[in-house]
Amino acid sequence: MVALEFPQYSFRFKNSENKRLIFDPLRKIFVVLTPEEWVRQHVIQWLLSQHKQSPSLMRSEQKIEVNGLARRCDLLLYWPDGSIKLIVECKRPEVPIDQKTFDQIARYNSSLKADFLMVTNGLYHYYCAINKGQNGYEFLRELPL
Repeated sequence: MVALEFPQYSFRFKNSENKRLIFDPLRKIFVVLTPEEWVRQHVIQWLLSQHKQSPSLMRSEQKIEVNGLARRCDLLLYWPDGSIKLIVECKRPEVPIDQKTFDQIARYNSSLKADFLMVTNGLYHYYCAINKGQNGYEFLRELPL
């Protein structure tokens, strides 16, 4: 897998049926190691180690409903009261982050009402704070977690 713009972390891997798997500490299972999963697992480790977030307040591949349609959110981080602190949208490293990506996470947030958004392809990371009073967002240099 390609090196990402995150610190180096230790991951658990195994092979099964000619597929490489990586352990997801949130779901507590081995999952197929795709380029997007590689990015997601780095974000999880980054939130756990650099931002000292609790794994009990994080969910990966969370099923959500958006405009009556079932979707999966890459990663959610909750406040202790159960409201959503952060939505993370992960893309493969070769996928450029563009307006379409921001539109996708904005649609998710129309249902979820998170305080912060993060979009990353592992090489570039974008953070936003939601301005709920004005129905907009403000780009941030880093996440104030």
